[in-house]
Amino acid sequence: MKNKNYKKAPKNISSAIEASKIIEDFLPSPDKLIDKEETIKTTIDLSKKSVFFFKKAAKKNHTSYQKMVRKVVDLYVNHYDK
Repeated sequence: MKNKNYKKAPKNISSAIEASKIIEDFLPSPDKLIDKEETIKTTIDLSKKSVFFFKKAAKKNHTSYQKMVRKVVDLYVNHYDK
């Protein structure tokens, strides 16, 4: 990266840049942002229409279609398991 000369910037911006401090990254890594739940592997037959729907929605939302299906099932269970 090219070293930029900020001396030509207006005085208030230049002094702010010179006085700035580098801080350590405080955000968690992406893998720690995902809730890890205990899961069980299963095989299920779904309609083509449903699978294509979830795959399309997952691609649009940059996620896994299996996670989306799991979430729908979990929401159903939470609603009716009272």
